[in-house]
Amino acid sequence: MAYEIPCWFMRGGTSKGPFFRAADLPQDIATRDGVIMDVLGTPDPRQIDGLGGATSLTSKAGILSIPTDGAADLDFLFAQVGTSEASVDTTPNCGNMLAAALPAAIEAGLLQGDSGRTIRRVRTVNTGVIAEIAIETPDGRPLYDGDAHIDGVPRPAAPVSCGFLDTEGAVCGALLPTGNTRDEIDGVAVTMIDNGMPVLVMRAADVGITGYETPAELNGNAALKARIEAIRLKAGPLMNLGDVAKKPIPKITLVAAPRAGGAICTRTFIPHDCHAAIGVLGAVTVATAAVMEGSVAYDLAQAGSGQTRTLSIEHPSGEFSVELGFEGLRVVRAALLRTARLLMRGSVPVSPAVWRGPAA
Repeated sequence: MAYEIPCWFMRGGTSKGPFFRAADLPQDIATRDGVIMDVLGTPDPRQIDGLGGATSLTSKAGILSIPTDGAADLDFLFAQVGTSEASVDTTPNCGNMLAAALPAAIEAGLLQGDSGRTIRRVRTVNTGVIAEIAIETPDGRPLYDGDAHIDGVPRPAAPVSCGFLDTEGAVCGALLPTGNTRDEIDGVAVTMIDNGMPVLVMRAADVGITGYETPAELNGNAALKARIEAIRLKAGPLMNLGDVAKKPIPKITLVAAPRAGGAICTRTFIPHDCHAAIGVLGAVTVATAAVMEGSVAYDLAQAGSGQTRTLSIEHPSGEFSVELGFEGLRVVRAALLRTARLLMRGSVPVSPAVWRGPAA
C-alpha cells in the first residue's frame, strides 16, 4: 500500500510546486530526493505521472522546518527538480518559491499567523540567505485574493513583500567571483555576478541577436543556445561552481537597452531554455550588474541615481521591479513584490518501490 505524505501545492510568484514539512519526508537525502522525483513524475519530459508541470518553472518543491538556532523563524529548502533527467538540485535559491514559503508554513501548522499582517524571517537553507517576508493574514490566516499584480501571473492577488539582506556571493562566495566587473570568454565580454543568484550576463548583440526576440524564437535558435552554453560551461569553474554541465546555475541573461521605459531589457536562460520572465534573485543580480560601472550591462542601462533606486527589469512577459538600497556604491538591500496562492492541500501517495514510510 502506498504511503501518503501531507502536501501543500502552492504558486509562488511565477513558479509552483508542492511544499512538504521536513519531518514528513525521509531523513536520508537520496531517499528524500527519490520521493520528490516520484511525486513530480521525474524523469519524464511530460511529467505525466506526477504533479510536475514539465517546465523548469513548474518542476520545483519546497521543504519547510522550524530552525533551532534562532537565526530565522522558518527554514526553507528549495529543490529544483529535473524533468527529463532524474535530478534534484538544492544548490540554488528560488525567490519565487520563497514567496510561498511563509503562507505554506502557516497552512501546514508550522507557524501561527498574526492578526492583520504577519512578518517573519525566512532562511533559504540552500545558501543561508535570510529574507524578511510580509504577508496579509486576516484572522491569522494567509490572504490570497488581492489587487497586487505581477507580470507572468494572469490575475491579481494579495501582496507578498520580500526584503533581502546580505545576498552578495550567496552561492559563489563573492559578488564578483573573479574579482572583475568584466571578463572575456570565447571572445565575448561577460559579467559573472552573484547577488543571491549566480548569473552570467552578456550583451545580446555580442552573441548575434537583438535581445528583443521572443522566447520561442530564441529556443529555436540552436546555434545561439550551443554558443552560450559553451560559454556557461567555461564560466562555471571561474564562478567557483565547478562543473555546471548538470547544474541549473549559473543562469544566462542576455541584456539589451530598455525599450519599454524600464532600466534594462533581458532574456534569461535557465539554463538551456529561455525563461518567459526572470527569476526573483536573478532580477536582483541583473539589477545589481546594471548599476555597476564597468559591467557589460552598465552602458545599456537606465539605472537612475541615489541611495535608493527602483529598477524595472524588462523581460518577455512584462517587467519586474527591484528596489535597491545602497551604502556608498555597494548594494546592501533588495526589496521586491511577489504574490502567492494555495492551489491544493491534501496528501500525495508515494510508490512503495521508492519509500514505504517511516515505519518501513
